Amino acid sequence: MALYEHLLIARQDISAQQVDALATHLKTIVEGEGGKIEKQEYWGLRGLAYRIKKNRKGHYVLLNINAPSNAVVELERQLKINEDVLRYITVKVDQFDTSSSKARRDDKPEGAKPEGEAEEILV
Repeated sequence: MALYEHLLIARQDISAQQVDALATHLKTIVEGEGGKIEKQEYWGLRGLAYRIKKNRKGHYVLLNINAPSNAVVELERQLKINEDVLRYITVKVDQFDTSSSKARRDDKPEGAKPEGEAEEILV
């Protein structure tokens, strides 16, 4: 099975409980196709860079998925017909990023380079 990071943005006028119910529904879809949700993070109601379907804010949810590709296809098919979802993106990854938590990102000093970033060498 492959590893995926899936981020979705839900409408601003639904409650956090409805967003959690949506994430639970997505979890049942993935598990029904033989996959597993490794981690689910609710990032909260955040401002958007530009309006999407007349919304200025959105509820952000990150899912780390360990599933076959047909589970992701079904997940995205269900999200296309859901009116509460503004945007979503699924990215195949080699391993899950452990620093995706907002608290861990805030702990890093400003001048520190992200893990895995190569240094530029001038000759």
